[in-house]
Amino acid sequence: MDLAHIRNFSIIAHIDHGKTTLSDRLLHRTGTIATRDMENQMLDSMDLERERGITIKAHPVTMLYEAKNGETYELNLIDTPGHVDFAYEVSRSLSACEGALLIIDAAQGVEAQTVANLHLAMKQELAIIPVINKIDLPHANVALTKTQLEDILAIPADTAVLASAKEGIGIEDILEAIVARVPPPKRTDAPSLQALVFDSYFDTYKGVVSHVRVFNGELRAGQMVKLLHSGKTVEVKEVGSFNPKPYIREKLEIGETGYITANIKSPKDVKMGDTLTDARHPSGVLPGFKEIHPMVFSGIYPINTADYEHLKANLAKLQLNDSAFAYQSESSVALGFGFRCGFLGLLHLEIVQERLRREYGMDIIATYPSVVYRVTMSDGVLKEIDNPAFLPEPNYIQKIEEPMVKSFVICPNEYIGDMMALISEKRGVVDHTETLDAKRVMLTSMLPLNEILIDFHDRIKSITRGFGSMDYEHDEYMESDLVKLDMLVNGESVDAFSCIVHRSKAEGRGRALAAKLKEVIPRQQFQIAIQGAIGGKIIARESISAFRKDVTAKCYGGDVSRKRKLLEKQKEGKKRMKTVGSVHIPQEAFIEVLKA
Repeated sequence: MDLAHIRNFSIIAHIDHGKTTLSDRLLHRTGTIATRDMENQMLDSMDLERERGITIKAHPVTMLYEAKNGETYELNLIDTPGHVDFAYEVSRSLSACEGALLIIDAAQGVEAQTVANLHLAMKQELAIIPVINKIDLPHANVALTKTQLEDILAIPADTAVLASAKEGIGIEDILEAIVARVPPPKRTDAPSLQALVFDSYFDTYKGVVSHVRVFNGELRAGQMVKLLHSGKTVEVKEVGSFNPKPYIREKLEIGETGYITANIKSPKDVKMGDTLTDARHPSGVLPGFKEIHPMVFSGIYPINTADYEHLKANLAKLQLNDSAFAYQSESSVALGFGFRCGFLGLLHLEIVQERLRREYGMDIIATYPSVVYRVTMSDGVLKEIDNPAFLPEPNYIQKIEEPMVKSFVICPNEYIGDMMALISEKRGVVDHTETLDAKRVMLTSMLPLNEILIDFHDRIKSITRGFGSMDYEHDEYMESDLVKLDMLVNGESVDAFSCIVHRSKAEGRGRALAAKLKEVIPRQQFQIAIQGAIGGKIIARESISAFRKDVTAKCYGGDVSRKRKLLEKQKEGKKRMKTVGSVHIPQEAFIEVLKA
């Protein structure tokens, strides 16, 4: 198809504003999917996506649309996720497009992630078409949403298309707006083929399948191409597009998106953002996307240690499908051999674990999530610590810095006091507040990343009855009074329960962990002390009482000293047992504590 009739666009929005429903309607209206094959969430292929009603992966699809002017256009759509943890997935999709549909829920208005995703699209200089969705809802407020469009996003309200993806209202207008407002792709001045790899996945039969966008030249089967990052030359076996299932095509031309398979067996050979070029006459590198740095770290260990190699192979396949995920091997005294994995956030961590369990059938356990701390040693050397086990002794440390995030919380006016209380509880500082409209305010605050890891998002939702939303971006590092909290069982430190916490919160954390451990560690023949310690100082303690046999049962009558003698004898035995006995903490106990 000639360049003038191709349109590449993406759909961006806050989570749950109707991206996937709209993409279903576009597929149906353009006849890409027959009515009998239609089902909800067509582009969400994972069970997880369907269950949770969220998009995790970006999905490309090619549609043919006959416009009102009688011409037929090829529309290449990439549906993107909306959650803050998958912003990298969004930025990759946008780099393969010329335009974006920005969807705003008419009932909820502009939310935190709407603003963040719009900034990503503006950085790529894309044409933006605002779509006000869900206008059929009884509490939809279109006039207010238009005002927010102008005031918060600085987009003229008269450019917005009114639609309801569920009812099929305004779908024709959206397609016409894409044809009219999204610019056709342009050629680059390169002498030969240039194609951007923006995603890939592993297929058992075909090997690595790469999603590509052609910027120059053409791709066809049998062609020898070079991957500029790894320097490998491979032969293209098959080219095609998605509708939404893959179908084979003769070739992919300038401006088109699709997939290629080549004789690439190892996931390590394909890098996200890599450039494909002609092997005989190579072109220059296309501007890809920046390297992504994981922000949250957690150890993933197989429950059965014999599954270690199996887990390693599955992590490599998963990393190909999700390039923001990073891992390296590590070992723990308590849990054996496993991997230290890096994630973009907590939802990302949860999704990766769930995918390992479902898609690859792995039995795994994850350690408590932590972030990367910067430790300046007393001799001036700077170390980055992502595992509490590697934190040096306090006498060698000059200072510890923790990563901070700039968070934007949008909530209704009446909850502003509760939100400020939550932010200060999490050691945050509110920088300033902005009134967005008559009902909502935006709080901009600085918070330690460590504090928002576990339950911050859930707490915002529960405080604001589901009306609050948040987005965050990473800021600089800041010096903080952090300590390493060790959990001692019978005087032995258990590395799986160690964590780095702020001094003011160490005691509460130590007590909670000790109480949990008391519940899950089975009783022994001797008393077990469970202690929380900072260095040599004990800050929390629980005791598990010993099994006791009534040794005085056979002693009847006579002097009380006879009973005392038997009890002393038992006490001596327990004491000796405690010095030689070791406490075996069962695997279930680790799982229980880490879940809590």
